[in-house]
Amino acid sequence: MNRVAITDEAAEVVSKIREKQPDLIFHQSGGCCDGSSPMLLPAEDFYLDNSDILLGEIAGIKYYMNQDQFDYWKHTHLTVDITSGRGASFSLEIPLGMRFIIHSRLLNDKELDFFIAQ
Repeated sequence: MNRVAITDEAAEVVSKIREKQPDLIFHQSGGCCDGSSPMLLPAEDFYLDNSDILLGEIAGIKYYMNQDQFDYWKHTHLTVDITSGRGASFSLEIPLGMRFIIHSRLLNDKELDFFIAQ
C-alpha cells in the first residue's frame, strides 16, 4: 500500500528527465518557491535529514516529505500530476514549461489502519 502515486503523464515527463539526469528524488517541503508542490531534484544536490520522511517510490524515484508538511498531509493519499505553466521552484521540469502538482484524497479506513499500524 502506498501513500503516493503518479499519473501516466507525469511519469512520462519524469522518464524524459531521467534520460539526462538518472539519479533523482522527489521532495515536498512546504518551504519557499512553490510551497507544498513536489519538486524533482538531482539526488546529489539535495540534503536529506531526520526531518524528511520517505513516503514511497513513484516512477522509480523515492518521494520524501518534510515532517512539518507530513503533519498536515498524513491523512491523505497523494497523486503527482503534471500541468503546463512555469512554477517558481528549482524542480527539473520547470525548463520544460511544466510543473508537478499534487492531487490529494483522504485515506480510506483500510489505508488508515495500515499506515497507523506501521
